[in-house]
Amino acid sequence: MRTDTRVTAPWRAAVIVLTVLGVLLAMNQVFFWNVGGLSLLTNSYLYLILAAFLPVVFIVNPLRKIPLAQQVEAQQDDRAGSTAAGPGRERRVQWFDVLLMVVSAAVCVYFAVNGTRIKNYGWEFMAPTSATIAAFVLWLVVLEALRRTGGLTVTIIALLFSLYPLVAENLPIGVLQGVTYDLPTLAQVHIMGAEGVLGLPIQTAATILIGFLVFGVALQHTGGADFFHSLSMSIFGRYRGGAAKVSVASSAAMGMMSGSAVSNVLTTGPMTIPAMKRSGFSPTYAGGIEATASSGGSITPPIMGTAAFLMVSFVGVPYTEILVAATIPAVLYFLGIYLQVDGYAARKGLKGVPVAQLPRMLATLVQGWPYVLALALLTGLLFLTNSETQVPYWVILVLLIVAVLRPGQKFGLREFTDFLVDSGRTLSNIIGIIAGVGLIVGGLTATGVSLSLARELVSLVGDNVVLILIAGAVTCFILGMGMTISAAYVFLAIVMVPAVIDLGVNPLAAHLFVIYWASVSYITPPVGLAAFAAAGLAKAPAMATSVAAMKLGAVKYIVPFGFALNPALVAQDSPGRILLAFVLSIVGVYALASAIEGWTVGFDRRMPAMSRAAAALGGFLLFLPAPLSAIAGLVLVAGSVLLTFLTVKAGPKGDDGTSADRADAPVTTTV
Repeated sequence: MRTDTRVTAPWRAAVIVLTVLGVLLAMNQVFFWNVGGLSLLTNSYLYLILAAFLPVVFIVNPLRKIPLAQQVEAQQDDRAGSTAAGPGRERRVQWFDVLLMVVSAAVCVYFAVNGTRIKNYGWEFMAPTSATIAAFVLWLVVLEALRRTGGLTVTIIALLFSLYPLVAENLPIGVLQGVTYDLPTLAQVHIMGAEGVLGLPIQTAATILIGFLVFGVALQHTGGADFFHSLSMSIFGRYRGGAAKVSVASSAAMGMMSGSAVSNVLTTGPMTIPAMKRSGFSPTYAGGIEATASSGGSITPPIMGTAAFLMVSFVGVPYTEILVAATIPAVLYFLGIYLQVDGYAARKGLKGVPVAQLPRMLATLVQGWPYVLALALLTGLLFLTNSETQVPYWVILVLLIVAVLRPGQKFGLREFTDFLVDSGRTLSNIIGIIAGVGLIVGGLTATGVSLSLARELVSLVGDNVVLILIAGAVTCFILGMGMTISAAYVFLAIVMVPAVIDLGVNPLAAHLFVIYWASVSYITPPVGLAAFAAAGLAKAPAMATSVAAMKLGAVKYIVPFGFALNPALVAQDSPGRILLAFVLSIVGVYALASAIEGWTVGFDRRMPAMSRAAAALGGFLLFLPAPLSAIAGLVLVAGSVLLTFLTVKAGPKGDDGTSADRADAPVTTTV
């Protein structure tokens, strides 16, 4: 295995100490321990969280971000057992990294100590000179932390929005005109106000997100990733295209834990992509499957991604409500990928993995009971208790105790320190991004433009909900190309979502719409970062892999419009209507998958062009709430399938003449 030449032993110790301090600080706040009788004001607490995790950003992230291609190369070296130095190796911590660490910690502690004065004496607008200077310093530090964690594009966007209040009054475009600030006051507002760096995003991260992120890391480090992969193999591996179906299931589970599409590809891809290629999938298609499945992690309950937790503050509902709302769309997304994979495997005559080479499902479940218990506990406690901030810490404790005491599982000091370092890396990167995003929020809020933009959007489109959804989808996609999902979400939750809600769209559906469309950029050309990472692992053309991923993830483009127009798909209706909408949408996904792949899944017949067009149109109509749309959709889908069934000869064998069925059974199956 490769040695991390950047985070060496002394720096590992520093990351561990800072991570433990930051997590204990968060636990002190959410469990109301008030150690030493000290009760922290919210602003002081948030500054201390920044003091703990901003220095870690500069330890684990080099000055120049390692290109994606080199990350893939390093990942392949890891799998091959290479230890030689190469382009993917981290650069050592430099003197300027240490300076940034010390400065970031010092200014944040300074503000934390003065938290009461900031509140009582209105330092947001009238601060002493020392505090103003410190505000400028932290402003710059936060921008550099954002550049190292989120990339240059989002940093430039954050910088421009943070400077925007300097000229807001003088802009020639009326909708962009707002309150203007001088530079010192602007620095104070950004750093000491409640709507800038310390705004809703960092408040959510510091109270809710920390526990869930650490839980995801704990699940991986105690063996959860291997368990979910083995479980997927035992359930899906034997069926046609089984290697790809395993990729869909295991990537969904892994993405649920990490929430990052690219890191998910780099983690599971080296296992799943070669297996898919060996079983007959083309390199391009194998990379597309991995990228599409991996990008679904940010929308998969019960953990989901960072943006879902930010919704808690923006929508003002418990996380459990968001979890329930996101369940049906996530099921539809992965069902669409699965059905397309099955159709492709049937059309190409691909076999499953021989049963003798697969783990047994019952034995796998028995072996992996701690991970099943952990997810069940997490989900159950979220619904049974009224403390989503405390629940993940209890489940983490259970996981770690089981890992230490369980016979046959090695989880000693080395494994525990690895867990702490990885937790610090994950938390610092998220905190770095969210602190930087706060500057965008601050720029829009300070000028008052966020409210006027929403009003102008409504007046521009009139009462046309579809038009504003299309405009919002395009905006989400464009922003998603240069920003993280959480950054794009925060921006649009302020600017666009209020306008969508004003036109009658359910608030939960409106916020989830933004998250879905911000995440499609990970698989869509011209950027497609997750697809490009998968292409590197598959040794396939990057753009062709991105196109394949976009085709496989077609449901992700359609489902958001469905639940924006039909709130029953996000569980915002009566139980009967929710069930009906779910059933109709399953039929819709089936029709879309069959149309896109050109194969009637389950009937094993190639679909003529007219049948494909009818199935696609019918599938889309089934997502709409109007009864006439549902009836028309059912007629079109049934008609297309029936026409195909009556006019096209069954294809029990694939294009290459080999059996399209299970590796160990003579009958066709689509399980």
